[in-house]
Amino acid sequence: MGTLKGFPNPPAMVRRPTGRRQSRPASHAPTDAPPPLRTLKLVVEYDGTGFAGWQRQDGQTTVQGCLEEALRTMTGQAIIVRGAGRTDAGVHAEGQVASVEVASRIPALGFLRGMNTQIPPEIAVLEVTDMPAGFNARHDARGKIYRYTVWNHPVRSPRIARRAWHVYDPLDTHAMREAAARLIGEHDFRSFRSSDCDRKNTVRILRRFDVRREGALLSFEVEGTAFLRNMVRILAGTLVAVGKGKMTPDQVEALLTRGDRTQAGVTAPACGLTLVRVIY
Repeated sequence: MGTLKGFPNPPAMVRRPTGRRQSRPASHAPTDAPPPLRTLKLVVEYDGTGFAGWQRQDGQTTVQGCLEEALRTMTGQAIIVRGAGRTDAGVHAEGQVASVEVASRIPALGFLRGMNTQIPPEIAVLEVTDMPAGFNARHDARGKIYRYTVWNHPVRSPRIARRAWHVYDPLDTHAMREAAARLIGEHDFRSFRSSDCDRKNTVRILRRFDVRREGALLSFEVEGTAFLRNMVRILAGTLVAVGKGKMTPDQVEALLTRGDRTQAGVTAPACGLTLVRVIY
């Protein structure tokens, strides 16, 4: 077959050299690989007044549940948020710590900003940090600091009513400080736990137990390695009993050997308790 008139001969076909195909540079690697599994540390503040505590419960609004729902919305994954401690209904936190495992490329700052748009205004995520694999907010904690607040005045204070126990009677601050000092150290705190506490080992270490007063505002700040259920609230109720003259520092110290919950003070209301910090 000849060449069409007026058209030049087509160029000869050029064959590419055969051989093994060269691999792509690493910079052009596919980006559809699954995201890495990461461990995040959350520092959380909350007003616990309207929550049924930290721990997730069916049909109840809890802090853990709100955080998990926010993460599910952001990632599409069912993520478990593990807290350093399970605060009861009505208890507050300034520095609760939680750990989560998440498969995501969202940067830590993105989680911080995104979660705070998804959770109720009574909760705030203060920090999000990438941690080494295996970090556990509860098991890695070396201690906690709690503060219990009392409004010691004949007239209530609506301004702090959600965050303090209103005690009408005058309280002897000096006697309370002496009683608190007797509790510092390693002791068996069976007398200062709730009846439904199931811990077999009731020995705990209190590193410090401070009693401070500023006018009508009284605070007990206690630092320990760990705490039994309702332990801080029972300690607060016992100190208030001492402040009213219903117990003596000697009687408080004797409770450490008697192990009799019925002889300690009342369980102070949840509203006065705040988890201040978790120590690592």
